[in-house]
Amino acid sequence: MSILINQETRVLVQGVTGKSGSLQAKAMLDAGTNIVAGVTPGKGGQEVWGIPVYNYVAEAKKAHDFDTVISFVPPKVAKDSCFEAIDAGIRLLVLTTEEITMHDVVEIIAYANAHGTTLIGPGCAGVIIPEVCKVGAHPVRFFKKGSVGIVSKSGALSYEIGKTLTDNGIGQSGVVAIGGGPVWGFTQRDAVALYAQDPGTKVIVLLGEIGGGSEEAAAAYIKAYVNKPVVSLIVGRNAPTGKSLGHAGAIVNGNVGTAATKIAALEDAGVHVVKNPAELVEQVRALLRKEG
Repeated sequence: MSILINQETRVLVQGVTGKSGSLQAKAMLDAGTNIVAGVTPGKGGQEVWGIPVYNYVAEAKKAHDFDTVISFVPPKVAKDSCFEAIDAGIRLLVLTTEEITMHDVVEIIAYANAHGTTLIGPGCAGVIIPEVCKVGAHPVRFFKKGSVGIVSKSGALSYEIGKTLTDNGIGQSGVVAIGGGPVWGFTQRDAVALYAQDPGTKVIVLLGEIGGGSEEAAAAYIKAYVNKPVVSLIVGRNAPTGKSLGHAGAIVNGNVGTAATKIAALEDAGVHVVKNPAELVEQVRALLRKEG
């Protein structure tokens, strides 16, 4: 996952003077992230934790070289903020904002794709490379450096599983939480593809939930292209039809997006599907031992 971020990554924070932006900027700095600038319209000339603040991304771009933007802006201005960031020619955009209208989300994803920008989100916790840096909200104390690559929709689930592995002496090569959907920029399939190419990742952990078809798409990719072992935990197995788990994408209608269809697709792809975090730990430990 160092393909996404590493110690050389140079970050701009949108909404850096706000409550969330300021809090997370400090946490990212403490985690080793190289934040070079921040943007909040009307707050140019200020500093936050030593980070220079500009009114516009283009203004910051003239003074600083950055390749990544993380956005903590209100949903109503998210689309314009994302377009402004993408126009700066960035490689990666992490969009943490929730409750963006579906129309705006679709436009943001299309704009990012058209300009070659990888978009993680919306409504995501972002990505962390333990003991290196992070662009997102993952608590560093839950993670340790290692060789297990984790991808999750849910930020909270990625925290829980990361901490559970860490508590059992198993470190992570990277952890990415892509957001609750129902549509995403960066998908589970994309994360699996990067982990499959990453020499530092020996085992891939795919954390899924009911709703949508993204786990099935990841399963199809795994079956066709991935040789590394993959372990998966699907939450919400007992959720009734039509009920949401809390994520916009975590809702089952008919036979689409059920736990059963996801598990069947993953097992058909050779994925080790487990029922709970304790079983996940034991399966990952066994596979790491086998992989050497």
